[in-house]
Amino acid sequence: MLESAVAAGVAAAGGRALLGGVLPTPGAPLLIDRHGLDLGVVISASHNPYQDNGIKFFGADGFKLSDATELEIERTLEAGFASGSSIGRVQALHGALEDYLRALEEHFGGLDLSGRRIGIDCAHGATFHAAPEIFRRLGAEVDVMADAPDGRNINAGCGSTHLDPLIDLVRSQQLDVGFAFDGDGDRMLAIDRHGTVVDGDELIALAALHRQAPGVVVTVMTNFGFHTAMKAAGVEVATTPVGDRYVLEALRERGWDLGGEQSGHIIDMGFAPSGDGIAAALLTLEALGTSDLADRHAMHKLPQKLVNVQIAERGASTGAAVRAAVEAEQAALAGRGRVLVRPSGTEPLVRVVVEAPTAEEAEAVCERLVEVVRSEGR
Repeated sequence: MLESAVAAGVAAAGGRALLGGVLPTPGAPLLIDRHGLDLGVVISASHNPYQDNGIKFFGADGFKLSDATELEIERTLEAGFASGSSIGRVQALHGALEDYLRALEEHFGGLDLSGRRIGIDCAHGATFHAAPEIFRRLGAEVDVMADAPDGRNINAGCGSTHLDPLIDLVRSQQLDVGFAFDGDGDRMLAIDRHGTVVDGDELIALAALHRQAPGVVVTVMTNFGFHTAMKAAGVEVATTPVGDRYVLEALRERGWDLGGEQSGHIIDMGFAPSGDGIAAALLTLEALGTSDLADRHAMHKLPQKLVNVQIAERGASTGAAVRAAVEAEQAALAGRGRVLVRPSGTEPLVRVVVEAPTAEEAEAVCERLVEVVRSEGR
């Protein structure tokens, strides 16, 4: 329904809408480049339930449109506009899935997964065909779950936001590794053979050391242990606000290839200017070589305590008392851990994150900060 509406709008304005079908989000920039297109549109609920479907735009350069351009689009829609002087066309873009798979094969051509037993959770989403196919083409034995999308079951109790089913699959079938994608396929979290979750921080660290990257871009949510490991390896780290668009902007500014988020958005600019869960999984296996993910030693994660504190208004800034408490706790943890207190951009919450050498210290510091945030909000 949404695809038809977007295509009709493009045609009404005189444009030519090519329907690429069900593909992971990173397929859009790849198709733009391969076919010389002017714009890419992805209809996606990302890692959310299907009711949250929205639209992602990619420009002719393959990058997401800027905030300013998206606001201009919204203003134009609200003001109303006339249809084009002539009607455009709507047609299928045949071979789009094969184009995407071919790009993966070309980028990871030397990767041989023969003998690997891999579990895949497709979140009933956009990776349901592409992910099992590329792993099989590269020689892996694949156990697949959540690969029957009906438009409404996307991310429902599965995928990168609900990892227990994949953990159970990896353990029960004694698989070597598991990969959980989100609904639109631009993020991935891994499960080692013991059933332990391996998040974006560890996966980026593993890739950075494998690639001998000069620098990586991560967000403020990245674990302090990541920074310690990269410093020891001589890898420069740039930090941005939360959001893959900010990671992308920083990568472009610095001319680096690798970056991402703890949530599993991992960007390899050498492949596509977008997070790509499948490419990130293949990069992880490439970095491991013949090693096991359970034996990874890329970084040591500090114990982390995160508490979401309810507030009255979304996006409200913290006051002087909270800022003073944060400065004091950060000073006490200097060189050993870190403190982050940030209002959520999407919910009426303040996120309090503390990382420290021990779980006990992290919890104690977090409790003190949470009390200050709550007191200020009363």
